[in-house]
Parts: sequence; C-alpha cells; structure tokens
Amino acid sequence: MNDPLMPAAYAVLNTDAVKRNVSVVRRHAPGAKIMAVIKANGYGHGLQRIAEVLADVDAFAVARGDEGIRLRKAGFEQPATVLEGFRNRDELDLFLSYGLDTVVHSFPQLDILESCPETGRLGVWLKVDTGMNRLGFRPADFSHAHQRLRECRVVKGPIRFMTHLANADDKTDVKTLRQIALFNETLAGCPGERSIANSAGILGWKDALTDWVRPGVMLYGISPFPSQTGSQIGLQPVMGLYSQLIAVKPAYPGETVGYSGTWRCPEPTRLGVIAIGYGDGYPRYARNGTPVLVNGRRVPLIGRVSMDMITVDLASQPDAKPGDPVTLWNDELPVEEIAQCADTIPYTLVCGITQRVQIIEREFEPATCES
Repeated sequence: MNDPLMPAAYAVLNTDAVKRNVSVVRRHAPGAKIMAVIKANGYGHGLQRIAEVLADVDAFAVARGDEGIRLRKAGFEQPATVLEGFRNRDELDLFLSYGLDTVVHSFPQLDILESCPETGRLGVWLKVDTGMNRLGFRPADFSHAHQRLRECRVVKGPIRFMTHLANADDKTDVKTLRQIALFNETLAGCPGERSIANSAGILGWKDALTDWVRPGVMLYGISPFPSQTGSQIGLQPVMGLYSQLIAVKPAYPGETVGYSGTWRCPEPTRLGVIAIGYGDGYPRYARNGTPVLVNGRRVPLIGRVSMDMITVDLASQPDAKPGDPVTLWNDELPVEEIAQCADTIPYTLVCGITQRVQIIEREFEPATCES
C-alpha cells in the first residue's frame, strides 16, 4: 500500500473472521451460551468494534467496570459481566446504574452487597477458586459465601457460578480435570448455571463444557495452545500487522547493526530498515532470525528492535527497495510464531498494539501478504 497519507505501520482487521471463529465455538460447545470475552480493548482489536461484530452472542465479559461502562455509553445493551467485580460501594453503584453484572469473589464484596439497600438489581456470578489461586472463594468457604449472597437484597435472579482453569492450554496436564472435578464437587446439589471453559477449555476439554463458555483469545483467531497456531485448529486470524521498507543499504563484514551491536555482519549483504518498533507494539525482545515478510518472502530480523524501526537481512532479495510492503504477522506469518521468537505469548502482541498504529477494517486476501 503506497498511499502517502497511510501511516508507516498499520493493522488490518478482518472482522468477518471473528464471526467465523464464533462458529467454531458453537461447533465445540453446541449446547452452551456464549459469554464473549472482549476485555483489554477487545484484545487490542477495539472494544466497540468487536462488540458490534459479536452482537448476537449471549453476553459480553470485560475485566473492569470502566470497560463495561464504555459498552453501555456506546449503546450496547447485551448482558455484560465484569470479571474482576466491583472494588467498593461507589463502583457497585455504577454497576447498578449501568446494568452491569458482576463476579463476586471475596468476602469484602459480600460486606458491601449486604449494606446495599437496593432490591433485585444486580446479576451475579459467584466464583470458586479451584486451583488458579487468583480470584474466587476457596471450596471450604463456598457454602458460607453462597448463603450470604443469597440473602443479599440487591441480587436479582438465580445466582450463577464460575471458575477459571489455570493449565487448560496443556492438554496433558491433569490439573484441569482436578479443577473441573473440584468445581462439580463443591457445587453438588446447588442449582444454578455454571461456567468453566475458557478458549483452551472449549477446544481441549469436553468436561469443561457447561451451561456457559467464555471464549477469549480464540475469537481473534489465536490458538490458546503453545504448540499450535489458530489456523491449525480451524480458527481464522483477525489481525494483520504491516509496514514498509524505508531504507535499503549495504553492510560489510565485521560491521554491527543496531543498539548494542547484537548482530555482526558475516559477509557483504543488504540491510533493510522497516518502519516498525516497540513504539508500535512490535516485541522488543524478538530474537535475531525472527521472520518478517518482505514482498511476501521471509527474511530474518537482525539487530535489536528499537522504538521505531527494525532491520532485516535482504541478502535473499536483491531487488527489494524502499516502499516495498512488509508483513510482521498475519494469516501467512502467524502471530503465534512471532511470539515464540520473542519468548512471549501472542496475547501480549495483539494487546500491545499502540495508538499510533492505524487500524483498518478489511477482509484479508488469502493469496497475498499485501493489504
């Protein structure tokens, strides 16, 4: 793309892929209601944009109250659950004003609810900590917490229950089955809808499929499993990140490239400088050799990633020139692969796209890396 008004670094979103990924959720969990997780600005894809695409799911989930309020102010009326719950009475009042459901996971929250004079206005999920050791009541405290919650006047409708899986991305780890069993044992004889499965639970653990599922990263076409890409498990990537060459120059044996000279030129070669860096969200710790597509062909990253630029070895592309298109990740160069090269997870990459990267909505052309 050679539009002179186009920012050097830009992301292209195939929002139609989100709908296709929802169909994968429905195929794996055909009897479950879907609470689509759109926290962290829709995993970097845009909170309102993703909410619009997912208008036909049963509910949304966000992490914090301000995210839910943003949805309401934007006109979204679907049920929305705040996974971290309310922190104080003032925030609870906002939940009531904006019609947000909440997760209840601590005794201080129960104290606040018991002091609330409102009647039948708050939808709640009671969270059980089955081994994540983050939020939630321990099984030994569940009955007491549940009884107190049932007596809170502000609570409306049946209380629902959830837990969160800690190791579901490892299909060989028996901890997931232990968590599921502990959740079921804790809630034995207790009526109410249940939710266990996150993306990894939906795709890898049939025992985790209950009344509700909570797909997150899979909605964006990213695999929750470290050994697979989204495409390999039937998902379609939503985000592609692109830029262009801004300089091509020679390098000679013994010369180093970039800050701290982490790459030394072994033989005469051509260097390409690309307008992307950690200031745009490209991973600071991507290793030498991390693949980049220039004109649709792989070339290796060389030297340290800086704020605004990266450098690649163009020895295999003698005709490359400034202005040529560059792909940092998309359906042909999986974000999961880039994450591995940076010793991180793909979640951090898509969530880390910064404000100076322009977002464009468009369907990907599957036969080319250009946009």
